[in-house]
Amino acid sequence: MRIVALAIVATWTATAAPIAVVRAEEPAFRLATFDVDATPPVGAQMAYDPVRRVDELTLRCRGVVLLGADAPIVLCAVDWIGIANGAYDAFREQLAAAAGTTPDRVAVHTLHQHDAPGADFTAERVLAELGVTNYQRFDSRFPREALRRAAAAVRDALPRARPITAYGWGEAAVEQVASNRRILGSDGTVRAVRYTATRSAELRALPEGVIDPDVSLLSFWNGEEPVAVLTYYACHPQSYYRTGVPSPDFPGIARFVRGQAVPAALHVHFNGAGGNVGAGKYNDGDPQNRMTLALRLADGMRRAWEHVEKVPLEAGDVGWRSVPVRLPPAEHLNRDGLAESVRTEPAGGYISKADQLAWLARVQSGHAIDVSCLTVGDVRVLHLPGELFVEYQLAAQALRSDLHVAMAAYGDYGPGYIGTAVAYDEGGYETSARASNVGPESEKILMDAIRDLLETPAAEDAAAREDASAAEE
Repeated sequence: MRIVALAIVATWTATAAPIAVVRAEEPAFRLATFDVDATPPVGAQMAYDPVRRVDELTLRCRGVVLLGADAPIVLCAVDWIGIANGAYDAFREQLAAAAGTTPDRVAVHTLHQHDAPGADFTAERVLAELGVTNYQRFDSRFPREALRRAAAAVRDALPRARPITAYGWGEAAVEQVASNRRILGSDGTVRAVRYTATRSAELRALPEGVIDPDVSLLSFWNGEEPVAVLTYYACHPQSYYRTGVPSPDFPGIARFVRGQAVPAALHVHFNGAGGNVGAGKYNDGDPQNRMTLALRLADGMRRAWEHVEKVPLEAGDVGWRSVPVRLPPAEHLNRDGLAESVRTEPAGGYISKADQLAWLARVQSGHAIDVSCLTVGDVRVLHLPGELFVEYQLAAQALRSDLHVAMAAYGDYGPGYIGTAVAYDEGGYETSARASNVGPESEKILMDAIRDLLETPAAEDAAAREDASAAEE
């Protein structure tokens, strides 16, 4: 009997070994890429003006679907000014359904270009309930059509997902693009705002101030061929606007330049925590500066690409975590007062009374915003809402100096600008009642979430997954 048993074991080992070898050689991860035109047609309303013509530069909605780390992970970047509240939910829900995952594993971000549309289905609903019809930029027909196309592109991309065998990280300083917008006086309060296009030579002559000078680059590879390149840079994207012509502005042009230089990979760009950062020191509003800024950013992207260090990807190297946060509304937001203003005042501005009313309705419904973190080896990419101040990005990087940390902001745009706690005492446009829908308490809430996401070692995540798998078996 013992001899027979040994023979059976030997036969099983001989036949099973080749199967095990084949399975070991199968890539643990695959990546699908998607890209659709997100340019509104002539006559559609953008953030500030209707479209009067469409130029040769289109707006894009593009991203990646990462397969193999439990349920799929979707990362999406859109050349719009903002996607807020109910529209943000709809984007995540429909892209999740298309990818076969859950909304909490979908991150959607805008680049915040101003000659571009936005979307807020909550504001559209609230205005309809009030019987207000003069806010044309909340007409959701085009955003819903763009979302439908994006979801279809995700579904179509999945069967063409490519094996991913390695990831790469690179970073480089971007020269003469970004500068801090908030100029403090001797009393410690904001005495001037250096907007994206700054006519004042005096303000342009001042130092850059607090910025993150680096562009970060995360790449995914199939052997020696790059499949996708994701870049992150914190800066308002405007060179000039109010033209009536949709434009991806200088970050979109830089992305295009790099895509032409490395055509094998889809290039996806994310705006970092650039709420208080713009190009004002280096941009007086001359239209020629658009290409100057674009080529400077593209040069930083190129140098980051040239410094990429590839690392083989193994099972357990990729993960995703989300922490729900509830940002309370700013004290100045009052539902009855906002509703009356919306009924009686002309529609105007981007963070208008209608935007504020929608955010207030959102908060009062008990909604939470997901703050998420993508793990890829020793890389962490944080996904956050609103026009976040750059100090959040710098603080996150300081928390884990042993890792490569990047940040994508401009997720759910409902909160508007999100300053640091001290910034609300300093004054200035970004933390004013017309720009920020939240208050100083947001800093602790968001930093607690960032610490939670960054201070959980990847090894613990992997061990937890292994324990869960063992329990299922």
